[in-house]
Amino acid sequence: MAQATGIGGVFLRARDPKALYAWYEKHLGLPFAYGCFAIPAEQERAMITFAFFSEKSDHFPVAQPAMINFQVDDLDALLDKLVAAGVNVDPKRESADYGKFGWFTDPEGNRVELWQPSA
Repeated sequence: MAQATGIGGVFLRARDPKALYAWYEKHLGLPFAYGCFAIPAEQERAMITFAFFSEKSDHFPVAQPAMINFQVDDLDALLDKLVAAGVNVDPKRESADYGKFGWFTDPEGNRVELWQPSA
């Protein structure tokens, strides 16, 4: 049976794509190649999720149509690094059975979620 086998990419509009690529590369260490961020499959630490949220959900701003969630290897250290760099980081951090979560706002005002999967 023909079926989808995974997420092939996430595509968002940006006012200044070049500057936003540089910002994410600097602050999150994302590897820029082929005109996009290309994270090798072997670098992924957990499943990739795709979820729908209610139009009224407050998980991310209602005016923001989508939110990126990045897997990270050390949530607290990365959020502390972002704070030290002057990035707008939400002080709230959450833990669940499947990992730890934190959030920041990028230079274009997008709320972004970070997820450290459970071991």
